[in-house]
Amino acid sequence: MVPGADNERFTVAVQHVDGAVVIELAGELDHDTAQPLREALDAAVAHGGRLLVDLTGLGFCDSTGLNVLLHGRLSALEAGGSVELAGLQGSVARMFRITGADGIFPVYADVAQAMTGTNGPPA
Repeated sequence: MVPGADNERFTVAVQHVDGAVVIELAGELDHDTAQPLREALDAAVAHGGRLLVDLTGLGFCDSTGLNVLLHGRLSALEAGGSVELAGLQGSVARMFRITGADGIFPVYADVAQAMTGTNGPPA
């Protein structure tokens, strides 16, 4: 767990799995809760390599959350890494689809498929 990354509405958990940094999000990602994700992405980018953001537990994401993820992606690319998404569903998947952000990130149905590099049906 990232220090300060747990509150009543949003949590961020970070783990290292098979050479990737997996950032698991749960709850509501918005202007008021985005700082722990910024911190987790900055730390993961500094670590380098592949970042996988698990959105399975994310029930809501506004434009602030999307912008944090987009900024993290650009930072990772500049550092020679990548940001990939897993578990897009519901209103979060719809927001990514409407904005076209689902075409910017590699998107996997779940973390297991991301780790094997296979993709299931569209979210």
